[in-house]
Amino acid sequence: MDELSVLQRVAVWALPVLLAITVHEVAHGWMAMRLGDKTAMMLGRLTLNPVKHIDPIGTLLVPGLLLVMGGFIFGWAKPVPVTWENLRHPKRDMALVALAGPMSNLLMALMWAAIVKLGLVLATAGSAEMIALPLIYMGGAGITINLILMVLNLLPLPPLDGGRIVASLLPDRLSWQFNRLERWGFVILLGLMVMGVLGKILWPPINYLQGQLFLLFGL
Repeated sequence: MDELSVLQRVAVWALPVLLAITVHEVAHGWMAMRLGDKTAMMLGRLTLNPVKHIDPIGTLLVPGLLLVMGGFIFGWAKPVPVTWENLRHPKRDMALVALAGPMSNLLMALMWAAIVKLGLVLATAGSAEMIALPLIYMGGAGITINLILMVLNLLPLPPLDGGRIVASLLPDRLSWQFNRLERWGFVILLGLMVMGVLGKILWPPINYLQGQLFLLFGL
């Protein structure tokens, strides 16, 4: 996408980023509701209206700055509240609630891959170039942001989803000690990103998954 202007890149990335972050959070709330906790539903957070989920810094400022600078794009929304005591099997169910977010990103990556395929078919037909190129660019952005969010959130570090899953698998005492890392989680992530380590951790699985999607859809 280097050939695109900044405004064109913002236009291409805006919808995929908003959808990726919004659906991720709704998936957490939906799974929690299925497992007995209706907190997110009662607070009106089981909606695809991005206004309900936008974090001014994590959803708008950070992705916007990273996009302009041409760097590693990621972001976050306001976390969907989950009252773990309401879950039928709190410790096990918290792992399922946490896993729902990354799995929603995988499903969206599949959806965006199908959109890229549609764009390529239209481009080959040569009769809808004005529609085909936006679909290809936006689909590519959708694949990338969703795989980034999926792999990033599966890192075993609180407060990321992977950290929640690990905490649910550990014995109670170890789980409590592990969760004490949560207050330092974003500081650790920021440090890893500044040192260039985060990208080295994330890109191999992201590239592998992207390659598998391309094979699946013949891209």
